[in-house]
Amino acid sequence: MKRHYFLSAFFCALATITFAQKPSTNDSAEIKKHNDTIRIGSIIIIKKHKKSNSDSSVSVISDNANSNNKHNRSTNYFVLDIGFANWDDQTNYTNAIGTVFSKPGSPTFSADDMKLSAGKSANVNIWLFIQKIPLIKRNVNLKYGLGIEFNNYSFRSTVSLKEGGPLPYSVANTITNAAFVFRDSISFSKNKLNLKYLSVPFMLNFSTTKQKGKPTISASFGVSAGYLIRQRNKQSSNERGRQKNQGDYDLQRFKLSYIAEIGLGRIKLYGSYSPKSIFEKGLDIRPYSLGLRFSN
Repeated sequence: MKRHYFLSAFFCALATITFAQKPSTNDSAEIKKHNDTIRIGSIIIIKKHKKSNSDSSVSVISDNANSNNKHNRSTNYFVLDIGFANWDDQTNYTNAIGTVFSKPGSPTFSADDMKLSAGKSANVNIWLFIQKIPLIKRNVNLKYGLGIEFNNYSFRSTVSLKEGGPLPYSVANTITNAAFVFRDSISFSKNKLNLKYLSVPFMLNFSTTKQKGKPTISASFGVSAGYLIRQRNKQSSNERGRQKNQGDYDLQRFKLSYIAEIGLGRIKLYGSYSPKSIFEKGLDIRPYSLGLRFSN
């Protein structure tokens, strides 16, 4: 009699599960039995024995732990960053001879030649996704993603980048088979160095608990690893017209940056700084950016 009662309750619960929801492959395969406890996916059926051995009862409970974990994980797609780009020039120009050049009779190439126009230098990032996984409740989280960084550095001076070949003017001991930077002989209406990176950020996120009527305050800190997938020097002048010069320019293929994000509700500020030069030799140029992040 007890067995019949138990089996009837079991098949009723099984029928309810079958018609109420379509189980996944993992759920249908996960059937665990321990004494009088049977687990099917997220449903647990427990046979409870009362003090009297002649009677028992069956309880059906739902285990939503796996479901909750899935719901706790949040993903933002196509996150957009718009901000300013600049760099910290730590170059020792006395020791950079051989990689930087200026026309004979003109002042020696210096840090002034590498200064940027702050209002025209921009950083735009498109993150294909940024995912957040809770580590401690929802107050400490791991954030990571994948995206493309676009950095446009607009020069204030007539600097140009060249990949091999002679300079447009004669300079003693010019290395013609190497990449170098030089002060050009003409002026440009537009002169930019465009760099494009495929980047993967990792951040530790700290966030306040959501409260009705109050915006969430959050802060994230971490690192971003980027791989240079395109670089070019775009110039416009009366003498040469519009040009897009391609070359390696002795640029580092990999870039590691410290990154941070501060948020108040949906309003977020981001920043990044690379402690290593983007050039392999000669110039010690360390880029940074600051701007607004837009996400759903």
